[in-house]
Amino acid sequence: MELGYARVSAKDQNEERQVKKLMELGIQDRFLFVDKQSGKDFNRPRYQAMRDMIREGDLIYIDALDRLGRDYDGIISEWKYITREVGADIIVLENETLFDSRKFKAMGDIGKLLEDQFLSMLSYVAEQERKKNKQRQAEGIAIAKENGKHLGRPKVTLDALTKEQRKQFEALYPKWKSEEITAVHFMNELELKKTTFYKIVKEYEQTA
Repeated sequence: MELGYARVSAKDQNEERQVKKLMELGIQDRFLFVDKQSGKDFNRPRYQAMRDMIREGDLIYIDALDRLGRDYDGIISEWKYITREVGADIIVLENETLFDSRKFKAMGDIGKLLEDQFLSMLSYVAEQERKKNKQRQAEGIAIAKENGKHLGRPKVTLDALTKEQRKQFEALYPKWKSEEITAVHFMNELELKKTTFYKIVKEYEQTA
């Protein structure tokens, strides 16, 4: 049986490129497993579902080694579990010439040695790249903060309300204070979350 595994790090990232490559190999949709989750460990629902399905003689396709995971020791452990304990095989499409576990098996003991060396080298490179990206991200955030840039979601303030929202707020505020309407009704009318609503109320009362 042929299976395919794809992974992207976040829910807003697109996995279509990986899935397309796997489907072009003729892998059936029910044997395609996709996770939208970090590769820091292997506690991923679709990966675990695939892992439970793998049997001796199966062939697993992965687009790139870092799609399997980003943890140096974890990648090696999972690779050896699948290829040596279960008796299945893995092909990494990005480095198919180098990473096709069937070729290493055909070479006997020397193949195991070469496989271990190559796997260690590429897993190490994948992990170092992950660490480098995290460092770049941290440096970028630090520079942005130094330049006074706000990171994350924009803050909703009283001044950020539209004219219509401001007018609605000022009309509903006295009704809320006199308990004619509830806070839930008030914030729903303005389509504001609870924390944002009370921040705006506090700001309004301080400036009134």
